Amino acid sequence: MTDYPIARRTVIAGAGAGLVIQLAPGEAGAQTAQVKPEIVASEYWTNKGDVKLYLYRKRMAAKPGEKQPVVFLVHGSSISSRPSFDLTVPGKGEYSMMDAFAGYGFDVWTMDHENYGRSSRTASNSDIANGAADLKAASEVVAKETGERKMSVVGESSGAIRAGLYAQQSPERVDRLVLCAFTYKGTGSAEIGRRAAVADKLRASNTRLRDGNMIRSIFSRDGLPSAYNQAVAEAIASEELKFGDRVPTGTYLDMAVNLPLVDPKKVQAPVLMVRGDHDGNSTNEDLLDFYTNLANGDRQFVILPYTAHSLGFANNRHLLWYAVRNFLQAPAAIPAA
Repeated sequence: MTDYPIARRTVIAGAGAGLVIQLAPGEAGAQTAQVKPEIVASEYWTNKGDVKLYLYRKRMAAKPGEKQPVVFLVHGSSISSRPSFDLTVPGKGEYSMMDAFAGYGFDVWTMDHENYGRSSRTASNSDIANGAADLKAASEVVAKETGERKMSVVGESSGAIRAGLYAQQSPERVDRLVLCAFTYKGTGSAEIGRRAAVADKLRASNTRLRDGNMIRSIFSRDGLPSAYNQAVAEAIASEELKFGDRVPTGTYLDMAVNLPLVDPKKVQAPVLMVRGDHDGNSTNEDLLDFYTNLANGDRQFVILPYTAHSLGFANNRHLLWYAVRNFLQAPAAIPAA
């Protein structure tokens, strides 16, 4: 049973700011604060049983009667919500997907999954199924605050697997689904092979080390470090290490030994799949297998050039935002008679 919200806090200003395509080079009335001109941020909390879950929201100040489409961003295995989607990298350009999409007119939400960021620390290893349950609890808050029962969901890396499973389990709540840096079966994936090799170690502990060196390795492990500004890793580490140097093992273990976790034939929503051309977590063959078997014909597959696994932090993140924005704002298809 979900009981929400259990608390509220004011955001501190300045706290952080059927197609295949190959792209070319809280409590009602929760307190809010402006963190950038015309963008309003709010924090909410909800319960999943005894677990407290943190939600964060950004949007343009709405005019009376204005409807803003709702999009929910789902973080991955190693980095919590706000460093993932609302990162500030001084002097290096815009890295906040939340600010970008709020500027496009979306009502943008994200959350810290159990054992990440500001959410509760428990004995769980926070696997993919646990993350889908987090999204179910969060969706009730979003529906209450926005008046919308459906939202678009964008997940990255293991967050894409969480998002896909949630869409499979709760099709009535998902409008459009975006799977960024997704892994289906993991066939042929170098990174999934590395995780499978340490599966026993992952089983032995519900947490793993996620220190500064590990964060830096995210941007070099696929052999294309020049796809990223290395200041990004330092900015992420500065934010993430406030929460400690350990994160759950559950999503890593699931990706090592339990794939596939999402059945494309059971995903009813329109789907956009986006991958970097150097992503070591998957192959084109693996992802196109998923894409081909999707239930909905409203689907797109996009490859970002000069980009590895972490799409939202890449030099080419503007291509990600372009593809996602166009997909989310696409007109509905007209059904055949």
